[in-house]
Amino acid sequence: MSSPLLPDLVDSLLAVPGPLPIVSAGDPVLRRPTEPLGDRLDRRRLDRLIEAMRETMRAAPGVGLAAPQVGLPLRLAVIEDAAEVSEEIRQVRGRVPQPFRVLVDPSYEPVGAGRAAFFEGCLSVPGWGAVVARHQSVRLRALDERGRAVDELFTGWPARIVQHETDHLDGVLYLDRAELRSLSSREALSSTWAQPTPLAAAEALGFDLDDGAHA
Repeated sequence: MSSPLLPDLVDSLLAVPGPLPIVSAGDPVLRRPTEPLGDRLDRRRLDRLIEAMRETMRAAPGVGLAAPQVGLPLRLAVIEDAAEVSEEIRQVRGRVPQPFRVLVDPSYEPVGAGRAAFFEGCLSVPGWGAVVARHQSVRLRALDERGRAVDELFTGWPARIVQHETDHLDGVLYLDRAELRSLSSREALSSTWAQPTPLAAAEALGFDLDDGAHA
């Protein structure tokens, strides 16, 4: 039996009102490279899908959502971050507000050699977090929802979001890049490892951070 066509998959998702179901780790759709958007969805379907993804991301809540996380093998993601954090965390992690944005067919490349390691989570791996070292700055190339070219430099936490969501589109979960000795429950993250950096966790849990991780 052939797989459903993409428009039919989108229609079935949008047939039920409210936030879309988020796919959890273990579903093959999260491990398959996605297909470019191109002209595979008409404007009306695409607009409705983007709005549903925004609603789902906000309800979760999260700072990004990729199409595979709602079961669609499509190179599409949305990001948004109010960055409602303390000034210390804002400074240490480079976490600054990001407006709602749509990334169509995105790719990124590192800018410079700087890397930063922080705890990270994922809506498709609920209840857990782990330390991931990522590029401190990346150059994002993509299209927006109207097909306009995006070529932009992201640094700090926004760069982390871009990398995390683009990874989803390549079948990569954050756990593939994580220091697994740092894997911690949501409860441990909030009660024990809520510091701006993971240095205390690294010492207590027995994993290494490279010297340049927080440069």
